[in-house]
Amino acid sequence: MGRSSSAGFSVGPLTPRRPWRQVHEVQSYMGRLETSDKESVHLVENEIQARIDNIFSNLERLEILSSKEPPNKRQNAKLRVDQLKYDAQHLQTALRNFQHRRCVREQQERQREELLARTFTANGTHKKILDVANMLGLSNTVMRLIEKRAFQDKYFMIGGMILTCVIMFLVVQYLT
Repeated sequence: MGRSSSAGFSVGPLTPRRPWRQVHEVQSYMGRLETSDKESVHLVENEIQARIDNIFSNLERLEILSSKEPPNKRQNAKLRVDQLKYDAQHLQTALRNFQHRRCVREQQERQREELLARTFTANGTHKKILDVANMLGLSNTVMRLIEKRAFQDKYFMIGGMILTCVIMFLVVQYLT
């Protein structure tokens, strides 16, 4: 009837049931990957990668066996092997995308922790500016004038932004 390889693939009417089963197993592992905790995610990733590598090695053997099929069945056999290759490549890409998202997420968490670890105090910064100004010889009166001007400039900036938004709204309202 059909030849079979050492990996258990039947090659008569090339029905690679085991590689399809392996692909489905990897897909179920991908589901576990999304729900696994931080400690075990690397173990699951390694397991998935090992299974994907196993699928690829089995596909190489299947491709050799499919070329040995009778001519009338060879095209169908190669088509099935190509479909399995596509599925395995899709799983490989999905794993890489997950690993990339995980790395980005871990980097963002590290950056967030670094920012939270820093202490930002407005009073401390303000005191440092006053100390530097005093060293430069600026009087307290000049410093108060600078602070007052900065306070007024903030309101001018907010008023300008609001006025710009109103003008843009009116232009859009009347020109369309």
